[in-house]
Amino acid sequence: MQSKNIHTMDVLKNKLGQISEVIPPGSNIYYIDIPVHSNGGDLLIMKGTEAFFKDYNIHVRARYSVLDFPDSLAIPKDHIIVLHGGGNFGDLYPAHQKLREKMITSYPYHRIVMLPQTIFYKKESEFDRTAQIFNGHKDIHLYVRDTLSFSAATEKFHRCNVYLSPDMAHQLWPIRHKDSPDKDLLCFFRTDIEKTTEQEQLESTGRGDLLDWASLYNKVEQKSINLIVKMIKKGGTPLPMQAIWGRYTDYLVDKAVKRFSGYRTVQTSRLHGHILSCLMDKPNTLLDNSYGKNSNYYHTWTSGIGSARLIVKNEGQTTNSNASQIS
Repeated sequence: MQSKNIHTMDVLKNKLGQISEVIPPGSNIYYIDIPVHSNGGDLLIMKGTEAFFKDYNIHVRARYSVLDFPDSLAIPKDHIIVLHGGGNFGDLYPAHQKLREKMITSYPYHRIVMLPQTIFYKKESEFDRTAQIFNGHKDIHLYVRDTLSFSAATEKFHRCNVYLSPDMAHQLWPIRHKDSPDKDLLCFFRTDIEKTTEQEQLESTGRGDLLDWASLYNKVEQKSINLIVKMIKKGGTPLPMQAIWGRYTDYLVDKAVKRFSGYRTVQTSRLHGHILSCLMDKPNTLLDNSYGKNSNYYHTWTSGIGSARLIVKNEGQTTNSNASQIS
């Protein structure tokens, strides 16, 4: 039993340390599929991942996104290939899945580590196709973010090493913020294919300020993101675009932190709206997404956080956090 003075977020951050058993301190790595877009959730994951590499003395020798990974690339045999975590494992986001599978088929003798993911397939046949590719490799280490993904992965990927792990953004704990909140409720809601009717019902009440990643950033910031995306995709520029993107994403994440800090409470259907709130130790209520990613994550990791609650799907009620919280 854990001591009552240990915060659940400390436990989750420490849990990420297990990854250093597969990517030992001092390792040289290629960090693949870094996010180059405006989804702040992926940017939080990236910042947590980079913080993990720094904290564990892991050396990133190259970074590539889905936009600029070349057709062929010679990666030293003693370098570990590390793939970005998140929620794009499956058939909803094919560009990222294709890159993931390309790495496995193109580098059969490298260690390949996939950082914490949620797995979701609409078609079982696609899942089986992926499994056939994965099971052809001898040194795959797959981290998943919830128990359902863990069960599915251990069933399908019988030649892979599968582990249960929190999201990489937890490495950023704690995020301190100076501003005192002057507004009551932020409704940080999805506007994409993963939104639900429960969310729409809450939106119709008119309570709180509505926001999503897309509306968090203004037109100038969106244009800047689009320009960087275009330049990275085109390649061949004398400018250090990876470094520029790294600095600009520091600014984008900081803007999200500042916006969240202005509210006393957050209600969100974005998993990383929930995780960011928890990183800031801010009271928050989590709604599920269309396929259960949020509730599965909550039940696996964050139900012990006293300031976090989950709205139970189709009941319209808020369940209290686990009574055995350690905050």
